Amino acid sequence: MEKAFRPMILDIVKQAAKLKDAYTSETGAPVNYACIFAQNQEEYDAFVKAAGEIGKIIDNTPTGPLFRINPLDTVSGKLQLLKVRTPDATRPERGDADFTVSDYPTFKRKYLAKPGFKLIRKDKFEMIELMDSYSFNVRAYFSNPPLDKQLGIT
Repeated sequence: MEKAFRPMILDIVKQAAKLKDAYTSETGAPVNYACIFAQNQEEYDAFVKAAGEIGKIIDNTPTGPLFRINPLDTVSGKLQLLKVRTPDATRPERGDADFTVSDYPTFKRKYLAKPGFKLIRKDKFEMIELMDSYSFNVRAYFSNPPLDKQLGIT
C-alpha cells in the first residue's frame, strides 16, 4: 500500500489544484491540508496504516484521524497535514485538498455566489467548498483560518 499511497496523495493534490485553477484566479495558492476518502472499511484500514508509516496522528476527528506527515513535495508546495476519512456515501470522490488564499474575505466575496462554490461554517472556522463532480474526482477547499494556523503548525 505504501508504494501506491504517496502517489495517490500527490494525485489528489494535483487534481484539486487543477479544479482550483479552473474556477479561480488563485493559481499560486499553496496546499495546506489534504484528505483521502476511503470508499470502504478495507481501504480505510489500509490508508490509516499507510499514513501511520509516514506520520503520526495529531487529532482523532469524528470522520477520521488527522496525521502530521513527513512533508511531501506536491505541485502546490509542501504538504504536512493529511486526513484519512472514514467511508462516507456523500464522499464518492478520491479526496480533497485545502488551499490557503492570501485574502480570504476578498476571495469569499468574489467566488461564493458562483456555481460550484458553497460556504460551510464550523464552530471555530469556515471554509468554502468547490466541487465539479462531472469533471473532477476531488474537491477543493479554502479555509479561514487555514488548518495549520488553527493547529499552530506554521
